[in-house]
Amino acid sequence: MSARSRIIGPYDEQRHALIAHLRSRGITDPDVLQAMDLVPRERFVQDFMRNRAYEDTALPIDDRQTISQPYTVALMTQALGVHDGMKILEIGTGSGYQAAILAAMGAKVITIERHPKLSAQARERLAALGLSAECRVGDGTIGYTGKAPYDGIIVTAGAPDVPEPLARQLSIGGRLIVPVGDLEQQTLYRVTRTADEAWNVEDLGPVKFVPLIGVEGWQADG
Repeated sequence: MSARSRIIGPYDEQRHALIAHLRSRGITDPDVLQAMDLVPRERFVQDFMRNRAYEDTALPIDDRQTISQPYTVALMTQALGVHDGMKILEIGTGSGYQAAILAAMGAKVITIERHPKLSAQARERLAALGLSAECRVGDGTIGYTGKAPYDGIIVTAGAPDVPEPLARQLSIGGRLIVPVGDLEQQTLYRVTRTADEAWNVEDLGPVKFVPLIGVEGWQADG
């Protein structure tokens, strides 16, 4: 599909109901709502869970990971301030759904996943929908300097602290959206780079994610 085309399918009614629910919870960015109305979330969950694709809840995927709650995806995307042509680094590809939302909004997406199987699945799903994203396998906690600096970085797993390499790969004015806390609960932060050695940090509220594993995150057995 093209970035702005509409998918017609059996889940349209549920998807539209989810959009109305997101509006009621304070998601106001029309581009975020449009992208989430266009991208078929049922294509990013396991087949036997497709009837639950538009519940506002996280769902399990392969490799003991999850596809994030739709409200959390919408909140993080809205906080990032996505616009057409932005270069965005995503840490934690997972199912590929967050990358699909960003790509549908016209962003240039580079997404990193530590599980090769998930990265390959996401690449196939995105390609099948005609959405463009560069899917890479590696340690997302150290970012990817090959395409830095980024207008935005979005982290879809909980970190023990803001990963310094990611903050330093932001352009001036760029934003990093990252959950920070312990293994049970995190706080979502928006970190904006205001100068070469200056960042502004905003608290966006409590969230819960799977742990961010890597050099600048938790240990694999943590």
